[in-house]
Amino acid sequence: MTDVHSTIEWLVDGACSAATPEGVLAEMCARLVAAGLPLWRVNVFVRTLHPELMGRRLRWEAGKVDIFDTPVEILGTEEFWKSPVVAIMTSGRPLRRRLREPDCPLDFPVLEEIKAEGATDYLITPLHFVSGETHAVSWTTRAAAGFAESAIAALEAVAVPLSRVAEIWAQRRVATNLLDTYVGRQAGARILAGQIRRGHTESIAAAIWLSDLRGFTELADRTAGPALIELLNRYFDCQVPAILAQGGEVLKYMGDGVLAIFPIAGDASAVCRAALAAALAFRAEVAKLNGALGDDPAARLRFGLALHVGEVLYGNIGGGNRLDFTAIGPAVNLAARLEKLARDLNRAIIASGAFAQACPQAFVPLGERQLRGVAAPQPAFGLAEEG
Repeated sequence: MTDVHSTIEWLVDGACSAATPEGVLAEMCARLVAAGLPLWRVNVFVRTLHPELMGRRLRWEAGKVDIFDTPVEILGTEEFWKSPVVAIMTSGRPLRRRLREPDCPLDFPVLEEIKAEGATDYLITPLHFVSGETHAVSWTTRAAAGFAESAIAALEAVAVPLSRVAEIWAQRRVATNLLDTYVGRQAGARILAGQIRRGHTESIAAAIWLSDLRGFTELADRTAGPALIELLNRYFDCQVPAILAQGGEVLKYMGDGVLAIFPIAGDASAVCRAALAAALAFRAEVAKLNGALGDDPAARLRFGLALHVGEVLYGNIGGGNRLDFTAIGPAVNLAARLEKLARDLNRAIIASGAFAQACPQAFVPLGERQLRGVAAPQPAFGLAEEG
């Protein structure tokens, strides 16, 4: 067998000199090439738990690693089900194709593609995780003679400790995916960093977004359950991408409502303008959705959105071992009261005085308003074009 013992020992030790999955793949391949293995391209395929992604592929070639995220839609394609990756995940056994031999079966479409690129030998080996899942790594060469049998044995041996390292990174990615999905990217990063105890909070400056879907009770009464969920998802698709595109973080879904923040690290006015841009994009997307829903006025979706800026307490709140990573404080309460005022004034978007100061050209004053639970009357502002 080609001498790859040092690479195996490095993987067994956790590949500690590499700080990322792509770093692991790059260093591993460099070590194998230095040991005499004629590698041209190496692909690592790992499935993941994510609402939009089926898995991830890392490809090493000529010293460079590229990462490709695979959408869940590929599960319904012939391309996926006729891939050697599926064959390996099903059988759990290595598969080799000597592409330089004239009678080599090209039983997977990808084999024809890589042969046309000059590949002479192809090996795909399973990555058996402790969880019972099977993933895969493929090894390809352009060497005229293909892989020697000693090289095949070496690659199969390397795949064993590679499975352990890949599983560690895969589990961390699943944890990150789930936290990003359910609590948001910034909150998820804080939780992974260890902020998991009740009382772990900090005061941060942020623009605050609090929205609500008008007439949801009536909508729920006249809409069947599955259709209602589908409509809600389409409605949330109008605002969540707009929030994320402008640097915001969705903290909570409250039925049909959304609480989001835009953390302020520097120029508060710039952050407020970004939040307003997200609000306008949200409004435009809802208009498109309403156009697709038809001409019935009763079917049109209406929303209220309050924008404010101030200090919030950001962190863990809850009881026992059931916590919520969210934002609270007087500024959030004021935003909630403004959102109710938007309903009373039949306005889609309303802002506090502090927020409107950052975007003076966009807003017009609506006067001072007495808000429930707020001692002093508060100035309110609406978009000029909604007047």
